[in-house]
Amino acid sequence: MVFLLIKFNFHYLPESIAIVLLGFIVGGVFEIFKHYNIKGIKQSEMLNPTIFFLVMLPPIIFESGYNLHKGNFFANLGSITLFAVFGTGISAFTVGGGLWILGEANISYPLTAKESFGFGALISAVDPVATLAIFSAIDVQPTLYMLVFGESVLNDAVSIVMTDTVIHFNDTEAGSAIGLAIGDFFLSFSMSGVVGALFALALALLLKHLALTKTPSLEFCTVCLFAYAPYFLAEGLHLSGIMAILSSGIVMSHYAHFNLSFMTQVTVQQVFRTFAFLAESCVFAYLGMAIFSFTHSFQPALIVWSIILCLIGRGFNIGLLTLLANRFRTVKITPQQQFIMWFSGLRGAIAFALALHLPFAEDKKQVIVSTTLVIVLFTILVMGGSTMPVIKLVTWWTDRQTGRVRLESEDRHHLADQDSELDFVQVHTEGGPSDTEYMLSKTVEFGRNLNVEEVEPGAGGLWSRLDEKYFVPFFRKKFTQQEIRRACNEMQDLTTKWHTDVETGSQILDDEDNDEHSL
Repeated sequence: MVFLLIKFNFHYLPESIAIVLLGFIVGGVFEIFKHYNIKGIKQSEMLNPTIFFLVMLPPIIFESGYNLHKGNFFANLGSITLFAVFGTGISAFTVGGGLWILGEANISYPLTAKESFGFGALISAVDPVATLAIFSAIDVQPTLYMLVFGESVLNDAVSIVMTDTVIHFNDTEAGSAIGLAIGDFFLSFSMSGVVGALFALALALLLKHLALTKTPSLEFCTVCLFAYAPYFLAEGLHLSGIMAILSSGIVMSHYAHFNLSFMTQVTVQQVFRTFAFLAESCVFAYLGMAIFSFTHSFQPALIVWSIILCLIGRGFNIGLLTLLANRFRTVKITPQQQFIMWFSGLRGAIAFALALHLPFAEDKKQVIVSTTLVIVLFTILVMGGSTMPVIKLVTWWTDRQTGRVRLESEDRHHLADQDSELDFVQVHTEGGPSDTEYMLSKTVEFGRNLNVEEVEPGAGGLWSRLDEKYFVPFFRKKFTQQEIRRACNEMQDLTTKWHTDVETGSQILDDEDNDEHSL
């Protein structure tokens, strides 16, 4: 299904929505089988939250940090941090406080303060997968893309830590506990980031001084070990494993990645990207199946008010913090971009998994899980599905107001030029010398980029200068010309062999087709 959407460029139905619908169909089939007393079906479709947090979530978070474009991320780090940390707090307080007040007034389903703010924290986890897929398809401005993507990367960790903090909130001494809870949140958030960064820096030094490039399999296993180790250590220290593995991925890709052999660089990127895609696909499919997986307890008033408060909280988040961010930004966030950022506040798998993980009473937990599922499906199906026409409408309105046609952003072109990843999918399929020439040009590009700093002009300011002068020389290995030539030769041999195998396979298929036609 995903392949067909990509092949026919049908962007009105994002991949995540297609997978959710597929999960819905599978769940419906299981429900039909249940009526025929087929045992084991109900248990096999249930997702254990522990499996989600230990197996599925870490590769998703690590991949988002490892393959993050550092130049644009650090250039917008201040705004991203505002939206991800303080914006999530505003959204959680708006939803949680609003539901608690409405419950006390008997307007909505009654929840305690702890339950209300716990639900507000988990439902503030933004997961704009569908929106970002459409952003990539229609080539939006890189600043807008990075603000939405960067916020979602940090927002996941913030929401998880915030939910865990609220769950362990002490109801008996609310006054003093609020201050302690806020302190615990920032302490856990910062210390978890430090743990992940230390592991990444240790890996960078290890790869710099040990000749692991001669054994790619050992090199790759070492990267995997250091990628997951901070997650389990942070969890063992009662910190945030998600924040630890996120910071590990960001720092590792900035320093340790350049100390890897070329084959391991490509392997690490593609393997973790594949694992993340599989994990996300399984979770989105499960969201569709979850409609039939639980004994739901729907409270219409709670659902309607929760959706309204989510939209209001998102509006407060984007509107208020943009006013603050624009006071310090050179490139301002326009009202049109603010509207798209507000509209892209989809909820996803992390919010649903957090709801499953709540230690509340069973009746309250059923209500919260059912409400979360409805909100997630509503934002993905309705808001995610209408993202394309909304963006086109906003673009048309902007062009009409300014009186000029929207041009392609030069920033996007600059971003594409800086991306050093070798995308093998781009190889031509027509055959002939163009294939080899393309891959050899990528080989030369790789050799040039081995010792090149990936810093966008003007991004980061003082930190970029300190990083380039002190940290990069200390943590990164400087390859010799001989090592660069050896890596280029290895890449040339690999691409030549690959090209030969593809041509041989195509020739065999053509011969078989000719034999069938002759018969």
